[in-house]
Amino acid sequence: MGAQFDISFVFSFLPKLLGTLSTTLLIVACSLLTGIIVGFLVALPRLYKVPVLKTISEIYISFFRGTPILIQLFLFYYGLPEIMKLVHVDMTRTPVLVFVILTYGLHTGAYMSEMIRASVMAVDKGQVEAAYAAGMTGFQAFTRIVLPQALGIAVPVFSNLVIALLKDTSLAFTLGVMEMSGKAQTLGSLTQHFIETYIALALIYLVISFTIEKLLLVAEHHLLRHERRNTTEKKLFKINKSWSYRRIIAELGPGKGGTGL
Repeated sequence: MGAQFDISFVFSFLPKLLGTLSTTLLIVACSLLTGIIVGFLVALPRLYKVPVLKTISEIYISFFRGTPILIQLFLFYYGLPEIMKLVHVDMTRTPVLVFVILTYGLHTGAYMSEMIRASVMAVDKGQVEAAYAAGMTGFQAFTRIVLPQALGIAVPVFSNLVIALLKDTSLAFTLGVMEMSGKAQTLGSLTQHFIETYIALALIYLVISFTIEKLLLVAEHHLLRHERRNTTEKKLFKINKSWSYRRIIAELGPGKGGTGL
């Protein structure tokens, strides 16, 4: 059993945990960058239905989405150096953080690829055909027509992925990385105030997740501003159209229609 609960420890633990926030954010940022690059490369064979690469992409996605991240961390940390020994590459001195970022990056890439594929496929194909008819190349049609709309569609899913990745970094301490969860475990063991430690940790994660959610919500509204404008214009058109019909009917009156003939 731990020591008696004392709320003052929550506030005293906050600055100590924030001291390791940079490590957590470094893992998130590097993993996201790796995941976006890998996800884009994995999504392309599935979008364009490249025979062999499409199968490899599906196997990759199935593995990283179907196995726990903790097992993936252990497999890469303990298994990758043994595999690299077969090609005479020594990874015994590689920092643990490299294995952590690599694992999280590949794990995130599997979800990113599905997000990219679904977002691109959600864009109306008729717009692409219209772009080709207007003389655009495939690259121009993708960057000017498909990509802006796909980004707006992908932002909500991307927000969930970033927050999930932030929370998953709490498992990095199992390999000895001193990020926020590892620091919380150490503080709890030293002081025996485990509840206060994890309340402070939960508050930090909550504030960061809330901030990320709000920032990406602003980005989503910015990317989808044209759709809201089009929706507003359509509503105004319907109102004006309905009002015009009412005016025509009112002006006709009982003596101006077919009944007065």
